[in-house]
Amino acid sequence: MKIISKTFKFLPLFLLAILITSCNNDDDNTITAPTSLNIVETAIATPDLSSLVAALQAADGDLVNVLNGNGPFTVLAPTNEAFATFLSDNGFASLDAVPTDVLSQVLLNHVISTELSSTDLIGSGAGYTNTNATGAGGNAMSIYFNTSNGVQFNNVSTVTTADIEASNGTVHIVDAVIALPSIVDHAIANPGFGSLVAALGAADGDLVNVLSGTGPFTVLAPDDAAFTTFLDGTPLGDVPSDALSNILLNHVLAGTVTSTDLVGLGNTYTSTSATGPGGNAISLYSNVDDGVRFNGVSSVATADVVGTNGIIHAVDAVIDVPSVVTFATADPNFSTLVTALTSLTPATDFVATLSTSNGTSPAPFTVFAPTNDAFDALDAIPAEDVLTQVLLHHVLGDANVTSGDLTDGVSPTMLNGQAITINLPGTGSNIANVTDAAGNTDIGIIAVDVQAGNGVIHVLNKVMLPAAD
Repeated sequence: MKIISKTFKFLPLFLLAILITSCNNDDDNTITAPTSLNIVETAIATPDLSSLVAALQAADGDLVNVLNGNGPFTVLAPTNEAFATFLSDNGFASLDAVPTDVLSQVLLNHVISTELSSTDLIGSGAGYTNTNATGAGGNAMSIYFNTSNGVQFNNVSTVTTADIEASNGTVHIVDAVIALPSIVDHAIANPGFGSLVAALGAADGDLVNVLSGTGPFTVLAPDDAAFTTFLDGTPLGDVPSDALSNILLNHVLAGTVTSTDLVGLGNTYTSTSATGPGGNAISLYSNVDDGVRFNGVSSVATADVVGTNGIIHAVDAVIDVPSVVTFATADPNFSTLVTALTSLTPATDFVATLSTSNGTSPAPFTVFAPTNDAFDALDAIPAEDVLTQVLLHHVLGDANVTSGDLTDGVSPTMLNGQAITINLPGTGSNIANVTDAAGNTDIGIIAVDVQAGNGVIHVLNKVMLPAAD
């Protein structure tokens, strides 16, 4: 027993000596440490991800080699059952029946080009990130995550096993394939857009199907708080469905317009899908002096949520169908005109008159709106009694006259009872020349067709003067 005891005492020293001798005799003097599996190897080693592995091999884009790359990636890995459900729900008999380009995009919608642990996601609570799929306008597809009840993506797929570490990223196993989302899918997935989704369903025009169409669309999406403020206690069901439809369409632009595009365009007008007098598209004024603000009432809170058929910008207020007053108030180029219509003419309620609903006389209006520079060119702004007549000389009642309706030599009678004359084409940079009732001929229309719900605005570079009494 003593011999055995002494042997065990010396055995560790003997083994250490062998190890040191072995290391000294090694050609490169290094000890190779075991390496962890990369994402593809991890999937191959996981029996419940065999469908994912088969899909990666079948898809366009050599996705196996992509995910063998350096990364880091976060991969949301659907189980075999998730793939079986996806194929069944979409009418595919097998994985081979899925077009390889479509399959590639669906798989890339599960790949995020950064490493996100479950702790990272839970710390953020809810929000958007981008996947490697391609959405509208060639932009990276957005994905919505919500951690209020586990970790869910696009409200359709939940993490069942989190934080499987790989050498080039992280794998989270999920219980459903995350299909490519349309802008409607994005709205439905985000609980903050619940009122918007309800409104789309209640409005005339089958807007859910319209916005699920090919597009592309840009949707300015009011959140629930915005709808609460707008409705001010009125139940959504009490809003006439035709009026609700036009309000919602006033948040829809044609094409894919990113926040970068909006900022690059500067302060400008565009058209929405809402309609005004004569079926003309309603205008929308965007101002980028401080963030991105629409019609002076609604600002972008979350930008660039990309879907298959368009892009969403979440906004903090509902953008009602504008009156001509809305645009005058929103556009800083008309600040002097607004002052003239309000504080300088208190005896006349111009705001109430020019806010008259379309179809109620004297609406619709055609307003010839002088810019601030136009007012600055006057020797002085007239006193209230004269200024009132000057302002009335810029408004044509009971008519929505667009630039396409104008003809050379037309002489409409304005609200002050005196006529102006419009000549086409204009000289220099003028779209048209205008002669006012006082005989001034150096007045130019420099922008046209700012369409409101109760009239249209054309922009002047000079103030028109009525004839003297």
